[in-house]
Amino acid sequence: MGPDNFNTSTEFILEGLSHDRKTQILFFVVILLIYIFTVVGNACIILLVRTDSQLHTPMYFFLTNLAGVEICYVNSTIPQILAHLLAGHAELSLIRCALQMYTALAMATAEALLLGVMAYDRYLAICHPLVYNTAMGIQHQVLLASACWIGGLCGGVFCVSLTFMHPFCGPCCVKHFICEMPMVLKLTCDDPHLSETLIFGFAAIFLFCPVSLILTSYGLILSSLFQKQSVSALRKAFSTCGSHLAVVTMFYGSATFVYIAPRISTALDNDKKAAVFYLVVTPLLNPIIYTLRNKDVHAAMAKVLRKWRSEKR
Repeated sequence: MGPDNFNTSTEFILEGLSHDRKTQILFFVVILLIYIFTVVGNACIILLVRTDSQLHTPMYFFLTNLAGVEICYVNSTIPQILAHLLAGHAELSLIRCALQMYTALAMATAEALLLGVMAYDRYLAICHPLVYNTAMGIQHQVLLASACWIGGLCGGVFCVSLTFMHPFCGPCCVKHFICEMPMVLKLTCDDPHLSETLIFGFAAIFLFCPVSLILTSYGLILSSLFQKQSVSALRKAFSTCGSHLAVVTMFYGSATFVYIAPRISTALDNDKKAAVFYLVVTPLLNPIIYTLRNKDVHAAMAKVLRKWRSEKR
């Protein structure tokens, strides 16, 4: 590779979601609406928990952190996607590509860790209610949440550093609509096999550890409930844990498809569909899932609406 062919200030040209102008406009409108609802929905969860003292519990404290992660997550990619759809073309400098990749990876890692912590919280609440308040005191809540955020930020640094330590030969055309790490690694001038192996190991660890904690927690919860042979306790447990399990299934399903599952074929459309799901759809569904059958959140929302109406009068 001669020096004339190496470009240290690489422009990454993103292939985008579609080349048809009408389809681009349609995607822009749909994604913009989903983006607005996602930010508003997650922000409402944070405001409700902060304003209603009935929701000042560890479960809702971790839920506000999850909502905060989702807001940061969608803001790391969707505004750029919307700008590219509106312009009809997509280019990113190396620095902007690295920043987008870093933020998205950091928030995804933080979310994976938070989902594991939330499962552990449910285990303590159901299986050890007598020591729950002590084990999940405010200091422990802050410590666990901080560890998730710090773990995400450090994980993002690790993966992005391994990706951009390689030279890139311009022009670089990314066959995606964001700077997705596996796609960017394919554009390096040298052999990225070692980096891909290390990143695969990192992804496996940061997916396997929270999943193990989640499966262990829910296994112990089910074992405890079946020993008690209480139908009412079983229903209550499923009502409080069902939302979390639904979010876990969506998150880990899409993450496994992109980063862990072996590539039997290089199906670009499948990659894009999975990316749309975990970047756009999942952050919208999370607040809906957590509030749809949650009586505490419904009561807090009704209280806020009554207060707003009384002040308006």
